[in-house]
Amino acid sequence: MEIKIKRFDKELPLPEYKSKGAVALDLYSREDTSIEPGEVKLIPLNVAIEIPKGYFVLVANRSSTFKLGITCVNGIGVGDYDYCGDNDEYMFPALNYTKEKVTIERGTRCCQILIPPVANVLVKEVEKLSNKDRGGFGTTGKK
Repeated sequence: MEIKIKRFDKELPLPEYKSKGAVALDLYSREDTSIEPGEVKLIPLNVAIEIPKGYFVLVANRSSTFKLGITCVNGIGVGDYDYCGDNDEYMFPALNYTKEKVTIERGTRCCQILIPPVANVLVKEVEKLSNKDRGGFGTTGKK
């Protein structure tokens, strides 16, 4: 599959897979961003993305994002297929969960994207489901 990427700052690299087995493309912070403790700031990711119809962009923390003192405030982000205009720059809503000010420097790989297919579903309301109850949410134990 081919996707189209527009970079806002051409000095920063295109998103890329950083290892042979990587499943997601790393994105780079376009500018220095300082975030106070407990604060959420949008980190510009330097890309507008055009993907084929039937797919979407999933924005997620990298496995090392926690080392920066931030996390994606909404867990993951979803970029719809039609968020693809010239000025539709992707952003990372970063929460500083530390007790110190955090600065994410320009060029920092702070998150990653995947491009999975969409599976639209038909919603059918019923009064009763056909399976047995498992005992409640989170009841399978810790180990």
